[in-house]
Amino acid sequence: QVQLMESGGGSVQAGGSLTLSCASTGFNLDFYSVAWFRQAPGKKREGVSHISVTDGSRYYADSVKGRFTISRGRVRNTVYLDMNDLKPKDTGVYYCATAGDGLDGSTWTREDEYDDWGQGTQVTVSS
Repeated sequence: QVQLMESGGGSVQAGGSLTLSCASTGFNLDFYSVAWFRQAPGKKREGVSHISVTDGSRYYADSVKGRFTISRGRVRNTVYLDMNDLKPKDTGVYYCATAGDGLDGSTWTREDEYDDWGQGTQVTVSS
């Protein structure tokens, strides 16, 4: 069964840090591009970060540049999102999703390019 599972969410105070993990079962995540999206209450889902399977290129939303880092390779089949200096505006449900190669800096936020999605993990940042 193909499945993505996010973990690592929680509640932190502003300025704190969290690391989210996205793990796969039923397929090898190392062969896919992976993105993190988030959805804040009452808002549309938005792209947070993407790591390309082709060349390892990484893309970030402007709102998280310099604070979040996407990575893979610590553990097989797992992609991470290190989140530092968290702000209340980072609150939301965080989802990971997979795509084939071919996405770039101008296309990685297109949700319809992603095939599989996890169930999401809640991140709450209090002021």
